[in-house]
Amino acid sequence: MKKIVLLVIALWNTLVFSQSEQLADNYFKQGDFEKALIIYQQLDEEKPGSTKYLYKIVETYQQLEQYDKAGQMLSERISRSSFPTLLIEMGYNYQLQDSMALANNYYNQAIQKIEERPIYVSSIARQFEEHSLLDKAIIVYKRGIELNPDQNYNIQLARIYGEQGDVEQMFSNYIDYIEDKPEFLNNAKRAFSDFVSENKENENNVYLKKLLLKKIQSQPDVYWYELLSWLYVQEKDYSKSFTQEKALYKRNPESLDRIMELAMVATSEKDYETATEILEFILQNSQDISSILKAHQLLLDIKTANASPKEYNSIDAQYQAVFKEYGTFEQTVPLQIAYGNFLAFYKHEPEAASKFLKQSLKLELSDFQEATVKLKLADILVYQEKFNEALIFYSQIQANLKNSTISQEARFKVAKTSYYKGDFEWAESQLKILKASTSQLIANDALDLKLLISDNKYEDSLHVALKLYAKADLMAFQNKNDEAIGLLDKILTEHKGESIEDQALFKQAQLFEKKKQYEKAANNYQLIIANYRDDILADDAYYYLAELYSNHLAQPEKAKELYEKIIFNHEDSIYFVDARKKFRMLRGDAIN
Repeated sequence: MKKIVLLVIALWNTLVFSQSEQLADNYFKQGDFEKALIIYQQLDEEKPGSTKYLYKIVETYQQLEQYDKAGQMLSERISRSSFPTLLIEMGYNYQLQDSMALANNYYNQAIQKIEERPIYVSSIARQFEEHSLLDKAIIVYKRGIELNPDQNYNIQLARIYGEQGDVEQMFSNYIDYIEDKPEFLNNAKRAFSDFVSENKENENNVYLKKLLLKKIQSQPDVYWYELLSWLYVQEKDYSKSFTQEKALYKRNPESLDRIMELAMVATSEKDYETATEILEFILQNSQDISSILKAHQLLLDIKTANASPKEYNSIDAQYQAVFKEYGTFEQTVPLQIAYGNFLAFYKHEPEAASKFLKQSLKLELSDFQEATVKLKLADILVYQEKFNEALIFYSQIQANLKNSTISQEARFKVAKTSYYKGDFEWAESQLKILKASTSQLIANDALDLKLLISDNKYEDSLHVALKLYAKADLMAFQNKNDEAIGLLDKILTEHKGESIEDQALFKQAQLFEKKKQYEKAANNYQLIIANYRDDILADDAYYYLAELYSNHLAQPEKAKELYEKIIFNHEDSIYFVDARKKFRMLRGDAIN
């Protein structure tokens, strides 16, 4: 019983002690230093051997500009123990009084302590860092390496050099650290990403590249190839990244996963030439059926995206050849869905697409596979404007895979189908639920569609313009882009000045971009900026117009001006971070 009582008392004292420290810290943060000082002094009396509260008291005295009292406390403690961090604190107390000669004297005494006991290196260096005395921390870490070459302080040095903006030394120390600890590679990539950019002429990119190429020549370890490949990806030079990945694969031909990942990145960035080269390499070298089928699918996607209608029969024959070689079984389901999509949305043969995918449903599919097939079947029914049948499939997915991402996607498609039908009230009720979707992409799409409906349904009780817009949106979904553009022209002519005008201009611009009619797209974005600069689509128009100037119209200075508009006038825009990054790159900043 006595032991239990003592334990309870000890726990209570610990709790009270902790609460007192938290209270003092709160006073300190709020600038109420006198109150903080009283509590810190009480805590120090209860734990007289600890330096923790000593430093708190010293810092509080310094905030109160009572440097003599801080110095007295430190001097008394140093007389009992000349621990190096106490010397640094005494030096810093003199520095705050602009007595640099005395400050440096104490700093040098602290540094000298590592000659006697190298174990002090970390604590001394950290204390210098605490007071932003980074040059002195560098001296300590470097001396620590000299005294004990087995001790690795490169990561600490790299971090300090990064803070100082000495990017070359930062890169060099990270590289040295990776050499000793290759498992740090992914952390290094995250650190490097703040200092490199898409611009291959950026001096940081150039220096890192030279450093890595030098390492590859002298010490061709796999992690140097991997890091160089990563750098080329940051520069969007997927061809050079592929060269490094091939070199890695030849050294370790066990997996093509990294190369497949690069193919997918190149495809998403529309570098179709490099993506095709990578995928053909995978087909030539892979024995894994999943990789082979994925490569075929991506190659056919690329061919479809770049084909004219007269080439569709050839693509159809290539799909058939793949199915003939590998069969239509569970493992080819993604390819089957891609083929169904091709038949419906490119060849405009929805009946054939539906018939083909219904055969897919007869296979032994997992619940998720069945849902993906049904999702595409429902999309094809929407294409055919068989809305009620489509809603049945979407609802089945929601019921069978509750709370999954694909279920949320199906709910969004239910809302969009209702919107296509002109049932705006029901669509809006579904979209309100989806605003809290765990998928950020679905949540954003739901919010955009809800705003479109709510902003335009009250202006006209018959919803004439909104129904026309929904019809144009459906045509765009059906890949009938010319018809959609024509219908949007009708809105812009017959409903000029109505709230839906900026939406119609933006939608039409997106379709012009899809058809590679970049000047027409730019004109629409300019109209939005000129007439709707204070409305919700202003930042979208600035960003997409900047992208056109940068990537297609060869006018980087105009792009830079537009990115700058987002930075200064649209700080809450989803494009803000990307716009700032691209603005700095176009301005030629060394650091990203």
